[in-house]
Amino acid sequence: MLGGYMGKVLRVDLSSGKISEQPLPAESVLRQFIGGWGLGLKLLYDRLPLGLSATDPRNPLIFMNGPLVGTGSPMSNNNTLATLNASTGYTAGRAHSHGFWGPNLKFAGYDGLIIEGASETPVYLWIHDGKAEVREANPFWGQDTHESEDLIRQAVGESKASVAAIGPAGESVCSMALIENDKNHSFSHSGVGAIMGSKKLKAIAVHGTGKPVIADEGRFREIRQEWVALVRTNRRDLKDGVYARNYVDFLTRWAGGVITRNWQSNCHPEYAAGMSSRQGFKPRPCYACPAACSYDVEILEGPHKGHVATLSGGLEAFEALGSNLGIAEEWASFYLPDIADRLGFEGGGIGAVLGLAFECYEKGLLTKEDTDGLELRWGDAEAVEKLMRKIAAKEGIGRVLAEGAGRAAEIIGGGAPEMAIHIKNSCLNLHNWKSGFWGTMFGQIIGGGSGWQDLYVRPPLRTHKGMAGVTAEASIRKYWMDSAGTCYFSFGGPEGFSASIRAVAAVTGWDLTEEEVRLFGERVLALERVFNARRGLTPEDDFVVPKRVIEAPKDGPAKGLSMEPYLKGMAREYYRHLGWDEKTGKPLRGTLERLGLEDVIGDVWR
Repeated sequence: MLGGYMGKVLRVDLSSGKISEQPLPAESVLRQFIGGWGLGLKLLYDRLPLGLSATDPRNPLIFMNGPLVGTGSPMSNNNTLATLNASTGYTAGRAHSHGFWGPNLKFAGYDGLIIEGASETPVYLWIHDGKAEVREANPFWGQDTHESEDLIRQAVGESKASVAAIGPAGESVCSMALIENDKNHSFSHSGVGAIMGSKKLKAIAVHGTGKPVIADEGRFREIRQEWVALVRTNRRDLKDGVYARNYVDFLTRWAGGVITRNWQSNCHPEYAAGMSSRQGFKPRPCYACPAACSYDVEILEGPHKGHVATLSGGLEAFEALGSNLGIAEEWASFYLPDIADRLGFEGGGIGAVLGLAFECYEKGLLTKEDTDGLELRWGDAEAVEKLMRKIAAKEGIGRVLAEGAGRAAEIIGGGAPEMAIHIKNSCLNLHNWKSGFWGTMFGQIIGGGSGWQDLYVRPPLRTHKGMAGVTAEASIRKYWMDSAGTCYFSFGGPEGFSASIRAVAAVTGWDLTEEEVRLFGERVLALERVFNARRGLTPEDDFVVPKRVIEAPKDGPAKGLSMEPYLKGMAREYYRHLGWDEKTGKPLRGTLERLGLEDVIGDVWR
């Protein structure tokens, strides 16, 4: 058996109830696509017919581990989900989660899980040590994500089982629904919770006691020790809730400010003044994590005093449901993201929809009659929670808002589309990237609407010069980490990238080089672009971006600076850097041949 892999994938057809196993592709294919996002995308490309909607039963959910998952290397817990994006409706959907779910799937004997079809009644899946069964889930339907986790763990009789579940938002097939796992984590892009809900699949519980084989144990231990020390040195900002406590100060002092009132402003002094971190933090580290960015926080003041929120280091929901909605109280900035998670909403997606609704109410496009008497006033945390619950139930105006910011704005009409914050109808990672980090913002714009190709560099970069090429290289590194199986926080700079390559080589027994890994990243980016281009993605989709997303900030450190005039040129430069056609945005024939993707040339060049 090849080191790092268990050698098989579990397949479940919910329409027929059939469960089967299939071997992993040949080693030559694994070396080309590695695992995680790379292999998941390859499997999705090969099996998904054209002309389907994301909620068609034939659209699979492909959960895939990389070779490092479960090995004990730093943060080796990243499982990636590949599917058709439910938010955009036509691009490749990508979502990642951490915690213990991915390692448990590998310990149970599987590198991946492919779920197809749809059940007529609610069910959940129980996978344990090489066995799998579909079970009836009627008692759990309607429960929130946390309640579902606890109840299903009790039902399977294994206290250490890891459970990934949808909440009411997923059951209602809301476009920005997530799949939550291990309470502090979630697969939270591409509307994956809506797809799981359309299949009537409430949850997937996994537990295993196996371990992956490591080809060179001695070499791997040396690399692991070096890498752990690197993470501990470079990621002190994550540990023990420090990431959350320093977050607002970091943004407001020099990164460009915080998103305020649906991006009408970047300054919210009351928010900054209110964030004194008077709450009680408890770290909740993932499998093999030396940093512990996830945490529980007990709210020690306000109307929900005593409530324990289970949050993670990704703080998009913190801003999306805080300053974005005019909320200043610290307790609310912890409480509301937790409620969104329990309902099963992706933080950036629900934050954008709520921001749209509150601004439409402010400007008279929505009235109390539209909202069933609910007043949407900036800063009203109670109104935010009530509206989230209406959206999760698709009740009243919630039915419109459940479509996501872009589509909801079209339905509301008037000036609403100018207020909608989205990329290709999918949600952004709701930080104030346009003021602080143009590369990260551009990475989201140029992608397929399934999250970012990260470029997070200090000091803030607000320039178009050379940014497209730098973003392309960051995309290559990001896709490598998403495929190898580690959290992106394990990077720790170029040294972390190098350590990850050497770790995969030690685990698998391959003689990997940085050049081979760079070609891997190019290959996955090209295959993703071909997937999207076949289904209708054009360069105009990269240029036509809601004006508010890229216009110059009206205040804050980046006041008056905008990437808007440069966006089209940056996209063309990005295409050139990766060997894609400047006019069509499609990878050139020669590029596809160089990357070993000759078999897809006919799909985009006829």
